[in-house]
Amino acid sequence: MTPRPLALSPSRANDYQQCPLKYRFRAIDRLPEPKTEAQVKGNLVHAVLEEMHAWPREQRTFPAAVKQIKPSWTKMLEQDATQAEPIEDEHQLFVDARTLLRGYFEMENPLGFDSHEQEMYVDTVLPNGVPVRGFIDRVDIAPTGEVRVVDYKTGKKPSPRFSAEAQFQMRFYALVYWRLFGTIPHQLRLMYLKVMDSMFLAPSREELEYFERDLGDLWAKIEADGTSGKFRPKKSKLCDWCSFQSLCPEFGGTPPSYPGWPGSTADTADTADTADES
Repeated sequence: MTPRPLALSPSRANDYQQCPLKYRFRAIDRLPEPKTEAQVKGNLVHAVLEEMHAWPREQRTFPAAVKQIKPSWTKMLEQDATQAEPIEDEHQLFVDARTLLRGYFEMENPLGFDSHEQEMYVDTVLPNGVPVRGFIDRVDIAPTGEVRVVDYKTGKKPSPRFSAEAQFQMRFYALVYWRLFGTIPHQLRLMYLKVMDSMFLAPSREELEYFERDLGDLWAKIEADGTSGKFRPKKSKLCDWCSFQSLCPEFGGTPPSYPGWPGSTADTADTADTADES
């Protein structure tokens, strides 16, 4: 089976910046990792909100969203039964999801607008040759044409000192949206449902062009490591939460044999003479 060509996403970019070896294990080796309760809870709330925004306006109420929790959970388990593994108390999962949905309704009234798209899949190659892909939680387009990119967060809001990762993600999707559709989003909004607070960004063309150059530099480093096979470990406090410690040289482990660089969607695009990947 031919490995899937690689592309940059906010998560994989963050992995490489934290630890190149962690990036290799996730993106190239694709080693399995145990799911966490926080991840599963976030997936559930995202699924309910995605479903709800597809309903007619008058149906988008808090009680209706709460009733959607169990059906969404059932559907998630049908698609991937392993999502139940980190959940010790299913009832508590539903209670926590209800609380997060209450946070959403305290922050926004979905009766007053229709979103353009939920869970928008984006997959393309930037003009500088960087292949990118990912999912945008929600895109809103105003009657006057302004675009808003929205991302739901179910964890705590980071302090300004530690907000770089969240801002990176939103600038990433603003750039990809601009390059795909020719419109720079007017507003980027991260909705922190747990604390009922938001982070807003208003990207400029100049800012996104600089960010695109930064992505180009980052992708060049990844490709160089991919060609050489030398993804170095980078020890930090984040190692305490890494599931790959047993394979990491920093902790006495030995990585598996390098499977080789699988190439990227940019290579595929060059061959097909197109910038878009399906």
